[in-house]
Amino acid sequence: MRSKSFTSGIASLLGASLLWAFSFGLIATHLKGVDAVMVAWIRLTLSLLLFLPLLRVRQLSWRLSLQLLGIGAVQYGLMYVAYIESFRYLKGHEVALFTIFTPLYVALIHAIGKRMLQRRVILAALLAVLGAAVIRFQQPGGDVALRGILLLQLANVAFAFGQVAYRRVMQQSAGRVRDEDVFAILFGGGMLFAAAACTATGGWSQVSFSATQIRVLLYLGLVPSGIGFFLWNRGARIVNHGTLAVMNNIKIPLAVFATIVCFHEEADLVRLLAGGVVMLIGVWMCERKGA
Repeated sequence: MRSKSFTSGIASLLGASLLWAFSFGLIATHLKGVDAVMVAWIRLTLSLLLFLPLLRVRQLSWRLSLQLLGIGAVQYGLMYVAYIESFRYLKGHEVALFTIFTPLYVALIHAIGKRMLQRRVILAALLAVLGAAVIRFQQPGGDVALRGILLLQLANVAFAFGQVAYRRVMQQSAGRVRDEDVFAILFGGGMLFAAAACTATGGWSQVSFSATQIRVLLYLGLVPSGIGFFLWNRGARIVNHGTLAVMNNIKIPLAVFATIVCFHEEADLVRLLAGGVVMLIGVWMCERKGA
């Protein structure tokens, strides 16, 4: 039973990673320079509309609803605003590369919440960082903006917090609600955060998009954001926290592959393979004894 559940969780995480792999190149190619807060709001609004018909409000307590709204505001709202803004200072492959610290954030946030630190899980997360660090298009130059890196780390922390918090809240619900029953609330929290940020920054003034940008936004909002985040949080609830930490970096080799095939960037295939193997070892370490 545990093996079946683990396989289902890994499949969900891999599915989300595959959907996200193309996002880096699409944003860098078609949306660079567009107001980041407006892009975040559009994507999250589309995701909310996709899941709104599945919402089951009557099954939810006010406490659970408010918890999910807050988680969505951080995991999707704050994360997206910082993540998309980082493209103003970083190239697409640099954004993918500098997400390598997310596994550490997941492991550490979980450890802080439990008031315990498992060395094996932290080691597995470090292996994930090492595996992703092996995969490089090129050595990032000295001109990489520190502001972009800091924005991306803020996004990584927000995303890591949301994963851990959602996993904990849904486990406490003891199976009374399904992921699809509540996911619109998460997107609602993210959308409200992005709307507030858009109002504060005057982002509503940018309403002009080309036909290509509209198509890209529709795809990003409905597929990588909508379906991808649903698959990811569903998998996050099923696997243990150590595997969740490691799986956060699977998207990096996938993103590298996508940019090679679709966006014609160069990469070292040997490094790609080597990094993937190291990350798989990290997954095995986490699941070997459970976590």
